[in-house]
Amino acid sequence: MKKLKAAIIGLGVGEQHIKGYNSHPDCEVVAICDFDKDKLGLIGNKYPELKQITEAHDIINDPAIDIISIASYDNFHYNQIIETLLNNKHVFVEKPVCLYQSEAKHIHSILKQKTELKLSSNLILRMSPRFCTLKQQIEDSELGELFYIEGDYNYGRLNKITDGWRGEIDFYSVVYGGGVHIIDLFLWLTGDLVTNVASFGNNISSKHSKYKYNDIVVCILKFKSGMVGKMSVNFGCVYPHFHALSVYGTKATFQNTMKEGLFFSSRDPNVQAKKIYSKYPGIHKGDLIINFIDSILYNSKPVVSSYDVFNTMAVCFAIEKAIHTSSYVAVEYFK
Repeated sequence: MKKLKAAIIGLGVGEQHIKGYNSHPDCEVVAICDFDKDKLGLIGNKYPELKQITEAHDIINDPAIDIISIASYDNFHYNQIIETLLNNKHVFVEKPVCLYQSEAKHIHSILKQKTELKLSSNLILRMSPRFCTLKQQIEDSELGELFYIEGDYNYGRLNKITDGWRGEIDFYSVVYGGGVHIIDLFLWLTGDLVTNVASFGNNISSKHSKYKYNDIVVCILKFKSGMVGKMSVNFGCVYPHFHALSVYGTKATFQNTMKEGLFFSSRDPNVQAKKIYSKYPGIHKGDLIINFIDSILYNSKPVVSSYDVFNTMAVCFAIEKAIHTSSYVAVEYFK
């Protein structure tokens, strides 16, 4: 079997993609790209066998490359994805796929025409052993019928938005950059769809910096099944990076804590919760890549399919719209 050849654009988190591709026996990274020559040289010294390229266009148009990993700044994703798809290459992209609903519609329309191409995004919480255990418990009806879910993306790294590129681009969304993980977790765990959202945000934590967008967003979600939910994404918190999650069912409740997962099967305060010691987060940034490569080789559904990506982004777009319009917004899914 001919090895698939991959190239990576953006060498922040993109550096971790190299290990993901190279750990698959039927794939190899052949080139890396970054407009920062110092960063490119630094990573290139670790992997001297790789071509070093400063222009994304050159890497995307190389006919020898089969897969492009896009880990550039958020505002570059859309154009790089479009060019990659038009060059008949598969795409693995860091979240978010893009910044605007119109861009997502364009990407979606191309994928509908080019059904042989795969697109996935690094929604990595699906690989966390603790959340995989929870999903199995939900599927086995151990929680009963779900009626409420809540999650908090506590980033705990305010400097990432006050000092870095996120405060310099024309638009940045903490929902697209962080909350997307919680939204995707909600949809994946429950198998449900969000129909309507209401949301609010502020930038009190970062108001004296160059960053000019919301650094916290809180939203209420209504699901197709009747279940309701709450999601917050908090970049300004004085708190370690953590994914808080609680799932409430008619038979039991799950709560994620830093030490372990807790499974409550009784309302009696004297009955101890069962402790779940599956690893959390227990993941590396490149863990989805092996499965993505398999989906290309065997034309199978990846853990995170393009369908999943666009459903999650549809909810995120509705959340941002609800903030800016101060209204209750219906989610517009891509068809």
